[in-house]
Amino acid sequence: MTTNTITLLSAARAEALFASQLATGSRPVRAVVETAIRVAVRAYGVRGCAGQVAAEYGDHPELAVPRMRWARDVVEQLYRARLARPEQPCGGWALVA
Repeated sequence: MTTNTITLLSAARAEALFASQLATGSRPVRAVVETAIRVAVRAYGVRGCAGQVAAEYGDHPELAVPRMRWARDVVEQLYRARLARPEQPCGGWALVA
């Protein structure tokens, strides 16, 4: 996985968490976050979650900023172990393009 993919995945997770029903400032466990992200993506779609974020920034920027900061912090903390893990070779086979 490339750094750009990880960054995009983290951003999508944060947007979905932002669009979820979880309370800003809460410190949910991973299973709760994964469920909230899944429910938000099913309800809005990936682009719809981004649209929810944009709408909140337009309507209530004073509330959106701390909520996105919270969502990004939660995603970073819960998924950090996966980000830090080095890439594994694919069974010893070289990938050829």
